[in-house]
Amino acid sequence: MDQATNQKISFLLEIGTEDLPARFLSPALQQLKENAETILTENFIGFSEVKVYGTPRRLTVMATGIPPLQEGRIREIFGPSRKVAFDENGTPTKAAQGFARSQGVSVESLVIRNKNKGEYVVALVEEKGLPVRQILPDILKRIVFSLHLPKSMRWGNNNIKFVRPIRWLMAILDREAVTFEIDGIVSTNMTRGHRFLSPAAFKVKELPSYKKLLANNYVIVDQEERRRIILEKSQKLLTPLGARLVEDEELLQTVVNLVEYPVPVLADFSKTYLNLPKELLITVMRGHQKYFAVEDNEGRVTNKFIVVSNTGEDNSETVRSGAERVIKARFEDARFYFEEDLRKPLPGRIEELKRVVFHERLGSLFDKARRLASIAEFLGDKILPESKDKLLRSALLAKTDLVTGVVREFPELQGIMGKYYALYAGEDREVAEAIEEQYLPSHSGGKLPTSDVGALLSISDKADNIAAFFSLGLTPTGSEDPFALRRQAFGIIAIIMDKNYGIIMRELIQKAVESLLPVNDSRRCLENIFKFLEGRLETVLLDQGFSPDTVNSVLPFSMGRELIEIKKRLEAVQKFKGNEKFNDFLIALKRVHNIIPKEPPAALNIELLMDEAEKNLAGHLESVRRDTEVLLKEGEFYEVLVTLSSLTEPINLFFDHVLVMDKRESLRLNRLALLGEIWRTASAIADLSKLSSVA
Repeated sequence: MDQATNQKISFLLEIGTEDLPARFLSPALQQLKENAETILTENFIGFSEVKVYGTPRRLTVMATGIPPLQEGRIREIFGPSRKVAFDENGTPTKAAQGFARSQGVSVESLVIRNKNKGEYVVALVEEKGLPVRQILPDILKRIVFSLHLPKSMRWGNNNIKFVRPIRWLMAILDREAVTFEIDGIVSTNMTRGHRFLSPAAFKVKELPSYKKLLANNYVIVDQEERRRIILEKSQKLLTPLGARLVEDEELLQTVVNLVEYPVPVLADFSKTYLNLPKELLITVMRGHQKYFAVEDNEGRVTNKFIVVSNTGEDNSETVRSGAERVIKARFEDARFYFEEDLRKPLPGRIEELKRVVFHERLGSLFDKARRLASIAEFLGDKILPESKDKLLRSALLAKTDLVTGVVREFPELQGIMGKYYALYAGEDREVAEAIEEQYLPSHSGGKLPTSDVGALLSISDKADNIAAFFSLGLTPTGSEDPFALRRQAFGIIAIIMDKNYGIIMRELIQKAVESLLPVNDSRRCLENIFKFLEGRLETVLLDQGFSPDTVNSVLPFSMGRELIEIKKRLEAVQKFKGNEKFNDFLIALKRVHNIIPKEPPAALNIELLMDEAEKNLAGHLESVRRDTEVLLKEGEFYEVLVTLSSLTEPINLFFDHVLVMDKRESLRLNRLALLGEIWRTASAIADLSKLSSVA
């Protein structure tokens, strides 16, 4: 093969569209990269790297380091069964000869492969790779059709569905255009610049010039470059003022996906609006306007903000004046709602909750608040008796801000505005902060409540939500979780672990369910919730580094024990697995577990112990049981396991010298009862049958 044949090549595909929604761009690019890599691999085309770029008007994939030919491969083609292909002497039949001839191989080259529990002859056909230039059009079409995003649409008389109408296709292999057609749109080596600043189409002659040519036409195609421009140019505007952007990754990602040519513009508003709560100001700016709030070095919001323009820098003054005019109107609306809300303190809004439906089958927000107070009272008695009054007060007021004007306009400020309104009404600061913290953590791994009152209110709220929707059968299924019950379960676990609260899940959920269902109807609901919570706890514990078998051995205890204790049990089991006695003890214990029935006889009769080995085992068991009971009370779980491991030799001697399944029923049942006693004693820490031997 000559040098030219060995030379690597690259291709670029650009899908030009109508403006894509900002929330679709990032997942579209992720899909584009993954799908392109998969399709190239499936077509035996190697590559060094696949990069993707995207703006609101284009999705681009660029693959480099591609060999000019597909990889050669051996294809296995199944033919007749071995019995049909060869006679009793192993001589090929006419069936084998015909099959080999049809595949262009010799009969001698046929091999035998297993398939569907039978043996068949197989022809190994060598297929040489085709030139990539020849097959690339079909591959690029596959890449386009592989993108599946929400709310795909048809347009005009076209038959294809795509997230937004496709307006052009550009495809280049090194310096050559690649031609293919999708529903009347033919790919070329032409692209387009910014819709308003450089709308004319222009030619891309080679891949290395692609990004620079677009930049010259007011399109920064690399999304990471747009992010850098926004951050660096914004900070350049703010540094002389001793200020910085309020950190907001979600807003930054949205703005990056909204513009092709980002130009940050500094604007301001009247300082009189700084009397409004900080979170309200930020929410108004980031809401429909997508403006970045600005804070000083002490974290105080200033009267400055950054708007990112999608036009040229010479248009900045127009952008600034327009943004300032819009934000003034928005702030006026916010101030009106805020001042109106202050006219009626939160305690005066409790009755209003009766007129707001929480769920059509669960009553009003007032009913929700009563359940919340009941659970909070239970937790207050158990965990925080000295601040129980504050906890109950926060539960009573927890949902009152949901009927205020600001929260109706900006639902994401629930709890936050409740805190401000409570403080304005003269409520205790701990009560006010708890109203805000009831919704924490707002996402997996998010900020947790800092105060005990807030933490217990948050647990109460989440426990009620889980119990309420499970009582209606509205449980998470697969990827569907419309009431965010998984997140709330993780939140309960995270708060309890963070605060080291002595809360038992079973008691908490029973309290939450008791006001929703009659006792006779609650059993199945409770079991479903316990199973659900166990699944979430399992995920948390695995993430903390415990091995799957260790977690599974302790998980059955998790609903009836404090999570602090569950963690200690896990640590003890994990540590014991490193003990040299572990494997032998586990083998002996599994011999016990494998022979006893699900419900072994409960009564052990010492007088029926006949053999010396079983007497020795019973005596040793009694000693171990006394020692482990003391150790369990002291929480010395590792020492319990070490003490239990002293049963290894007596167990082995018992099985070596005693026939458990004796024909005499009284002896058989008594020996099973003895083994049952061993298993019950050993299971005080964990279900050790779930553990695996250590290599």
